[in-house]
Amino acid sequence: MTVGGDGITNGEEGPFRIGNPPARPGEKPKFSKWEEKPDDLKFLDPIKCTTKDTENHAFGLIRVLDDDHEAKGEWNPNLSPEELKKGLEYMMRLRIFDDRMIKMQRTGKLSFYMRSLGEEAIAIAQTMALEDQDWIFPSYRQPGAQFVRGRDMVSMICHCIGNELDNVKGRQMPVHYTYKEGRFISISSPVGTQFSQAVGVAMASAYKGVDEVTITWLGDGTSAQGDYHYGLNFASTFKPPIILNVVNNQWAISTHKNLATGGTNFASRGLSYDIPSFRVDGNDFLALYSITKWAAKRARAGLGPSHIEIYTYRAGAHSSSDDPSRYRPENEAEFWPGGDPVERLKMHLIKIGEWDEKRDTELRERIDSEVMTAYKEAVKFGDLANGPFPPASTIFTDVYEEVPWHIQEQREELGK
Repeated sequence: MTVGGDGITNGEEGPFRIGNPPARPGEKPKFSKWEEKPDDLKFLDPIKCTTKDTENHAFGLIRVLDDDHEAKGEWNPNLSPEELKKGLEYMMRLRIFDDRMIKMQRTGKLSFYMRSLGEEAIAIAQTMALEDQDWIFPSYRQPGAQFVRGRDMVSMICHCIGNELDNVKGRQMPVHYTYKEGRFISISSPVGTQFSQAVGVAMASAYKGVDEVTITWLGDGTSAQGDYHYGLNFASTFKPPIILNVVNNQWAISTHKNLATGGTNFASRGLSYDIPSFRVDGNDFLALYSITKWAAKRARAGLGPSHIEIYTYRAGAHSSSDDPSRYRPENEAEFWPGGDPVERLKMHLIKIGEWDEKRDTELRERIDSEVMTAYKEAVKFGDLANGPFPPASTIFTDVYEEVPWHIQEQREELGK
């Protein structure tokens, strides 16, 4: 059985099955060209469709951009050139920001970092398809949503440094952003918890009768945890306005996605919970925007959750602590059939006469300058080597509306 050409592989003969990756270091990557085309799947009415109607969409692959960078098929959202250029700028900003921050980490100016390389389109396209009042419960590689919601890079860098302007006061690792003004909720390091939390917020929105949709993401590896199934079961039972995404980027740190499921894909799991389920090309900005707009419309109509597998590839390391050359072919990302999401949207804009290499270079240079300016501004509030850092007294703040007596007693004992 194969999905998108990479397939499920079995381990050595033994008492149980072990899902192996298609290739290991020193071997040739084993991806094949996708057979799925943008015209394959019909657009469904988000109000009238049933879970059964989405079966082909759960086992197929929703695409809009074809291999020649043309937008085709019924899922084409027909975005304006201005919207497309805005999406391209957000993605370029995230990639350049990530590149600069990982260099800072390598030179000792940050303690830790995680890039979104190859996955920039996901949070950016999906957040652009939502309304400003909608809630965002991210995993690690959705920081780009903050750009869409208007967060400035200085505050993001201050968080990564953990200086005195860090809005979470050093309580979270770098890249565990939270942005209250943008309804962007911090991820917790025990990954997966955000899925159930997001369903709870969506239930609260429905209970209060307010126009809010919640979106959340987790990875293929995390989907093997109970949190994923708790979230699906609650969403199926109570039908809150939520969009549940599984980002299948092939790797959970060093563990291949074949160890996270015994099935052919992740989208089809939602069908057994009676949730409309889809599989989408995660490097196709237009397809991601379209399916998210579809799911949000259904949710706002009071028709409950949608479940989406985002089929992509983690082009970089899991984090600054990871060396992917230890467990996969060093050049494997170059063979991914879905290509590069930034390059694909850029080439589409060139194809329709709305972009060129000169403007592309100018935009990259401008963003890079803005990132460096933001870093220089951020370190005015403290750097990793010398601080200043959030004062110790902040461990007693932002938790209780009224500090309990025993906490107050501890604070006084510490002289804080």
